[in-house]
Amino acid sequence: MCPHCLPAPLRRALLLTVGVAVLLAGAAYAWSARDATATTNAAAELPPDVCIVRPGAPFPGAVHAYDPASGRPMLAARPVPAHARCAVCGMFPARHPQWAAQLIADNGDAWFFDSPVDLLLFLADSARYTRGIAIGAVAARYVSDHAGGGWVAADDAWFVHGAAVSGPMRGPDLPAFASRAAAEALAAAQGGRVLRFAELDGALVAGLRQTYPAH
Repeated sequence: MCPHCLPAPLRRALLLTVGVAVLLAGAAYAWSARDATATTNAAAELPPDVCIVRPGAPFPGAVHAYDPASGRPMLAARPVPAHARCAVCGMFPARHPQWAAQLIADNGDAWFFDSPVDLLLFLADSARYTRGIAIGAVAARYVSDHAGGGWVAADDAWFVHGAAVSGPMRGPDLPAFASRAAAEALAAAQGGRVLRFAELDGALVAGLRQTYPAH
């Protein structure tokens, strides 16, 4: 039936119903748009996982004191806190579990790194990344097993230098392995040579530093 053929009272009721429906639809759209904007804004507020100017002390999140309540031995490898920042480049090591590394000083302080490269750079010149603040004697250092996760003492690990794989910074890096066989498998597939931690000498570290000029 044509709306104009309806009696005036019914026509007014119909128009009122349509108007209310339009208003409700508009309000629903505005609400959903607001929620989408809020979600987008929240995502935008998350810290970016990109290399930034080296933090240096007292950059928040770079050094983590030992917590006796953890029940973990002071020099044992620790889970990487979600908001820990790499002491060298400022990235978030927890986002790169296959590459992460850590150093524990004799006072229990832990420093986390997004890859073995940054661990080596830190060891070579810690004063540069802490603005001269002494970190104490290095008591333990660990790297992630690139093959299956988990921590392995750096001195016991096998590293592949020169492999065609990209690390967290999307450049050459030093994947580390708990077993020599796994390291040799990667070298066979992606190139590079297998080295022990003691073989990662000053010349190699200098070359890695050139690869990461922002450091």
